[in-house]
Amino acid sequence: MTRYFHSVTLDHEKCRGCTNCIKRCPTEAIRVREGKARIFEERCIDCGECIRACPNHAKSALTDSLDRLCGFDFTVALPAPAFLGQFRRTSMPEKVLAALLTAGFDDVYEVAVAASVVSYAVRRYLMTRDFKKPLISSACPAIVRLIQVRFPALLNLVVPIDTPMEVAGVLAKREAVKKTGLDPARVGVFFISPCAAKVTAVKQPVGRDKSAIDGVFSMSQIYGLVVKKLKDAPSGLGLQRASSSGILWGRSGGENAEVGYGELLAVDGVHNVIAVLHEVEKGRLSDVDYLEAQACVGGCIGGPLVPENPFVARANIKAMAHMVADRPLPVAEAGMQALYDEGTLSMVKRIPPRPVMSLDEDVTMAMAKVELLEKTVESLPNLDCGSCGSPSCRALAEDIARGLAFETDCVFKLRERVRDLAAEMKELAEKVPPSMERPRATVEPDDDA
Repeated sequence: MTRYFHSVTLDHEKCRGCTNCIKRCPTEAIRVREGKARIFEERCIDCGECIRACPNHAKSALTDSLDRLCGFDFTVALPAPAFLGQFRRTSMPEKVLAALLTAGFDDVYEVAVAASVVSYAVRRYLMTRDFKKPLISSACPAIVRLIQVRFPALLNLVVPIDTPMEVAGVLAKREAVKKTGLDPARVGVFFISPCAAKVTAVKQPVGRDKSAIDGVFSMSQIYGLVVKKLKDAPSGLGLQRASSSGILWGRSGGENAEVGYGELLAVDGVHNVIAVLHEVEKGRLSDVDYLEAQACVGGCIGGPLVPENPFVARANIKAMAHMVADRPLPVAEAGMQALYDEGTLSMVKRIPPRPVMSLDEDVTMAMAKVELLEKTVESLPNLDCGSCGSPSCRALAEDIARGLAFETDCVFKLRERVRDLAAEMKELAEKVPPSMERPRATVEPDDDA
């Protein structure tokens, strides 16, 4: 069985079995059993919806410790475009990036720079290739994993261009090696992430054998260090190179705006994405060339690991982009074309589906379980209340077919069973053994008859 790494973790001590998480999970990866949540690792896509939904803070994201910086001779921070949105509009982008150096990094390379390069690659792909429509962005790892789990037939629509995070890792390490003369193994590049899915994408990448990133820090964690040093951060270091269009990748619609070619559609929020992917499955979006899909509402500025309110962050990032509106693209077109031609921007492996919907490896047994599943679904109330610990009646039926639950886990079926048992007990209580029965009264004949 394939083992999956997950950055989303569950604290069993804090879990109260409230069932909030099972209703929000887009892949039905969570069950509540014996009063505690349980995550099916093959279904989890690390979208972070359970982190948002849990009122007891029992779900959290596992990220790297800053101690990882000590393992390298030269370290580079890779702030996601959404990072700038965490700071008030009075802050200058250059100052924010300079303050990162006080957190222990030796240099900074904006992922927004790589975002512009990726936009160029996608645009070239749309312009020069024949493809089935719509192509789907690969930028959000939670969405790619969602397609692996729930929409495997759409995997061939995922554009085979690597993510800005991975491209930034490659380019930042190249630049650092050239600058320092160090062996690439002694240079560490660390992504500052707005979400758990990108942590998982580094630890267990899709589309490549090994990630170019050496570690991932939570945006909330780094924000706390940077905001204290922001006022005293130096200026004029030349750290800020990204264009305004690259910075705007941090919010929904920013990717499409920079791609700027063909019929484009942007959708954010994992449940909204699911609805759109159903439309793609039905062939109703064949007039769309490219679909930007992000799991978090508002885009990366709405990630579960960001400190700022996403609506405030949206205004902040717009203001930050406006401050550098006259800045040209950070990489010349010839340079981007060279990267495109040499394959640096392309995924090296095909994205496989996840075999999560199989009821049994034996075909005969699987067919029998399908029959049981459908029969069980018909007998359940179809209220999807979640009281059974499964997110829906169909999910409970599937769990029953797989031997992971019982029909009486449904409170309505349990009530029916208790009612039937009570009626049977009442009937039994009115009966007595033959040895204890009283003799029947005999009727004496009438003398006058």
